[in-house]
Amino acid sequence: MLGWIPLPRTVVWTSRAWAQHSQRRLGCYNVAIQHRRSASGVTKDEKNQEVTDVAVLGGGITGLASAYYLAQQLPDARITLFEGSSRLGGWLHSKQVDVGNGKIVFEQGPRTLRPSRPNGWVTLDLIRDLGLEGQVLTTSKESVAAQNRFIYFPDHLVRLPGSGSSIFTTFYSMLSEPLFKGVFSSICTEFIKSPRADIDDESIGSFISRRFKPSLADNIASAGIHGIYAGDIYQLSARSILPYLWHAEKAVHSVTAGFVGGFSLRSPQDIALETEWAKAPAASDTIQAIRDSSVFTFRKGIGQLADELELKLREAPNVTFRLETKVNELQLEQLGQEPRVTLMSRSGGKATAKPEKDFFTHVISTISGNALSQIAKPTASLHVLSQTPSVTVMVVNLYFANPSVLPARGFGYLLPRSLPFEQNPECALGVVFDSDATIGQDEIPGTKVTVMLGGHWWDEWADYPDEEQGASMAKAILKRHLGVSEEPQAVRVALQRDCIPQYTVGHHSRMAQANEALKIFQGRLRVAGNSYNGVGLNDCVRSAREVVMGLVDVSDVKTGLESFTEEYAPVMYQKKN
Repeated sequence: MLGWIPLPRTVVWTSRAWAQHSQRRLGCYNVAIQHRRSASGVTKDEKNQEVTDVAVLGGGITGLASAYYLAQQLPDARITLFEGSSRLGGWLHSKQVDVGNGKIVFEQGPRTLRPSRPNGWVTLDLIRDLGLEGQVLTTSKESVAAQNRFIYFPDHLVRLPGSGSSIFTTFYSMLSEPLFKGVFSSICTEFIKSPRADIDDESIGSFISRRFKPSLADNIASAGIHGIYAGDIYQLSARSILPYLWHAEKAVHSVTAGFVGGFSLRSPQDIALETEWAKAPAASDTIQAIRDSSVFTFRKGIGQLADELELKLREAPNVTFRLETKVNELQLEQLGQEPRVTLMSRSGGKATAKPEKDFFTHVISTISGNALSQIAKPTASLHVLSQTPSVTVMVVNLYFANPSVLPARGFGYLLPRSLPFEQNPECALGVVFDSDATIGQDEIPGTKVTVMLGGHWWDEWADYPDEEQGASMAKAILKRHLGVSEEPQAVRVALQRDCIPQYTVGHHSRMAQANEALKIFQGRLRVAGNSYNGVGLNDCVRSAREVVMGLVDVSDVKTGLESFTEEYAPVMYQKKN
């Protein structure tokens, strides 16, 4: 097999050797690609001429970013974006709300982004290209939001160790708080535990319990996963969601040794990005300041990123939007000498609308894997994509005129699975203190809070709470946990159905199977988005960029799921100066 080959166990590099190795490995990869092009008889220019009509399925952040990158890289290609609803942006939904004496911003989806590399830097490159740097609001690493993050257990807020805490305070908390019982000893003894047997995957709960202690999994890991995936740690995949921990155990036989030894996990795509950034001009002071922050957002909310992408795309002469148009069928057909992807769709959001038939040279699907599996023909071809479930989350935004209504300041708190039922009968996942987490969006002072309900707790529910019930549940949580009895001045409730895909045990193997299954479309159908390799906004933007660059630069059959193959497997490196 051509390309990068994962190195066994562990590799130790000096800084110079690391740089030389990265260049050499990237060079080998590029040579392999050139050999593939030669073998196929297709040049890069011929490939670009072949990409003449591209359909993008889905108008969320991945679809918008995909269309934007396509418009940049293939200015002569016709690009059509299909979206089933009447609005673009997907789960990015920022709402400006007039509360009488001024406007505030409520986020009904993601609210902040991390500038961590490499995925966060890809988003920052996009922000720079769009000219949005001046609209970014940063939260510094010295802010109360960055330094104060809590878990509620068993009946009070517990501050997590981190910057801003003295060694004495951290040590005292580790010894006195029930939340941290057994954590210190399990970390100190983890490195002497035998590594796992040669298994393909296991749940996060099983992995953390085995390497550390069940209490760490139930009390701390479950809370963190609630904040990102809203999922069950005993269902979610350790390999896919905690790749560093998974590979550290395999490479150096210890998670603790991996961190202490300065090991990092890098894939071929990561190395390619790092090499690209190393050759790029130095970042502007504004971009560097964002890189140095804890988290960031935009003055009008995260939705401003989607709005700006839409604005730029509407200015592009080769981009067409088909809103309220649902694609019902997708299949590969031979038209003359060239294969084409046929899309059957209905516009106007009505099942009775006359079906329309369109032909495209290529399709990038950013809709959910489950939705794609239902429209791809033959029906059984992508059945494996239907095996990624999703959870539903209710987001309740509350605004209080009193700027001091909360008893603590910080980013907010999460709720673990081990919390007694009487402390969380509403099945809440966590609470965000938006007034501290995102400063500078609102015209007036006050306190903004977001309560997140549901997730995997609602998996078996046949029906969900309505808006009135959701607001009541959120207020009950705030009263019980924080003693907030004041009535909010404004409340907004949004039920986000099937919003977060769940990478359950075996996800990596299923995506490897999907990669092979997609090849029946001969590279004409490629996928990107949160169903595959990361549910965060940064993950989605990077997947959009990579699927487009793969379409532009690579002449062999690509699917968008190459990261799940051995050729692109990540490797543990130890960097020493």
